[in-house]
Formats: sequence, C-alpha cells, structure tokens
Amino acid sequence: MVAPRKYPDELRERAVRLYRESDPKPVIRRLAEQLNVHPEALRNWIRQDEADRGQRHDRPSTDMVEENRRLRRENAELRRVNDVLRAASAYFASEIGPTRRMS
Repeated sequence: MVAPRKYPDELRERAVRLYRESDPKPVIRRLAEQLNVHPEALRNWIRQDEADRGQRHDRPSTDMVEENRRLRRENAELRRVNDVLRAASAYFASEIGPTRRMS
C-alpha cells in the first residue's frame, strides 16, 4: 500500500511551475520557505519534472517508473501462474506414473 502524500498534487505542480517560469531561477530553499514545503521535496519535484521533460537523464521519467511498476506486477502474476502450472504438471505426472501412460 502506498503512503499518503504529504503535499497535494496542485501544490507540487504550482511550485514546479513557479520555479520553471522564473527568470532568474529562484534559490530553491527560499522558494520552498515561501511555499511552506521542505526544500528537498521541492528539489526532488523539480528534478522529476526535468526528467519527465527529457532535460535530465540521471533519473527515470514518471512514465518509465509507472511502466516498471506495471511490468513488475505482471511479472509477479506470470510467476504465480507458472508455479501453479508447474505444480499441476508435477501432480498429473505423478498420478499417471511411468507404467500408466495415456495413449
């Protein structure tokens, strides 16, 4: 289960937009104080926005993170299905046995 977010999405979007549209760029610590958010939270939001826009390559984009989560869930489900099939195969192989093969 995912923990609840400390800051609303609207605040995140507004904070990143304020930073992105400012010229010159504000000091993150000061902007964070004005918005009443933790400076590291703001810094991470800005970095993630830059990754999503293709301006950074040191972290995955939000779309890539979501795709990786989806693939992990799908992979786990496929592993569970394979385990069930493997167990069923072993069960039926032992039931038929080497002398009672079906023709």
